Amino acid sequence: MTQFARARAAREEKRINGVHPEYPPELPDLRRSIEITDYDTGTPVTHRIELYRSNRIDCYKVWVNGKLWKERIGWSKVLEGLRKALPRRTNHW
Repeated sequence: MTQFARARAAREEKRINGVHPEYPPELPDLRRSIEITDYDTGTPVTHRIELYRSNRIDCYKVWVNGKLWKERIGWSKVLEGLRKALPRRTNHW
């Protein structure tokens, strides 16, 4: 019996005997949430960003303050949007 035939037979035996790999658990619907409170204006303003499961493992459906922002977007693009939406404040004394 060749090495390939032995490997094929072993794989078939595992399949028949019910030895299956463990799969990761199903991802929750709400995967991440970010809450930002901005104190720069004198009155605290809070923004809530919720990242929900999408049809891709590495992307999210993003809601900002209760409104849909993007149907499917990756984590680095979420952070880029956050950085652009909340620019650095400079003091002009």
